[in-house]
Amino acid sequence: MPNDTEDTTIYRVVVNDEEQYSIWPDYREIPPGWREVGKSGLKQDCLDYIKEVWTDMRPLSLRQKMAESSNS
Repeated sequence: MPNDTEDTTIYRVVVNDEEQYSIWPDYREIPPGWREVGKSGLKQDCLDYIKEVWTDMRPLSLRQKMAESSNS
């Protein structure tokens, strides 16, 4: 049976040290290793924001390593 209730949960966009993005319910404590980026709202608004700003899915450490090897 489909769930017809609308998700009205407010989410926060969070990012980790590898610059990977996720969303986290506003009412829950952000887990260790993640920090807020200043965007919150309904789930789709947060996902749209992430789609707009997270244009390179590679972890930061990989991007840095690849940049170092290309400069050698």
